[in-house]
Amino acid sequence: MDPLAKEAAAEMEKAIGNFKTGLGKLRSSRANPAMLNGIQCEYYGDKMDIGSLCSISMPEPRQLLVCPYSREDLKTVATAISAANLGVNPQVEADAIRIIVPPLTEETRRDIAKRAKALGEEAKIGVRNVRRDYLSLLKDDDSMSDDYKDRVEEDIQKAVDESNKKIDAILAEKTKEIMAI
Repeated sequence: MDPLAKEAAAEMEKAIGNFKTGLGKLRSSRANPAMLNGIQCEYYGDKMDIGSLCSISMPEPRQLLVCPYSREDLKTVATAISAANLGVNPQVEADAIRIIVPPLTEETRRDIAKRAKALGEEAKIGVRNVRRDYLSLLKDDDSMSDDYKDRVEEDIQKAVDESNKKIDAILAEKTKEIMAI
């Protein structure tokens, strides 16, 4: 595989990585510490990521335990989790926050599956944008022969096809997980 095609494939992997991150934030029928990724807490006037202020564990399949490193941050972390609109109600205990993930209704499962599918489409669009950018680089470069350009173009298309297959497989697995009771 040509170095240019390898570079394009690496960019496509980044799009797949972003897709996986987005899927991790979607709620399923069981608790997942990734649900809390991206939640920002007020910390002495600054916004900090919840992972920087707390340890997050999963004592049971439908439960998360959020333990702030400092007890003073307990209320701000609970407020941030409530404000994140995750569909969960944090319960503040002595030195931790317990989040019980309720089972999903059928309608909610369908909505979350639709959001997952939309994330999959965004990832495929990202892969196609990478292909477009690298193909335009090929067309603009006059130092390469036409045969070489065709060969690199085929390699890039193979990388696009592989990336789309990966996205479809990941999406099918996540949809199965979401729709499971």
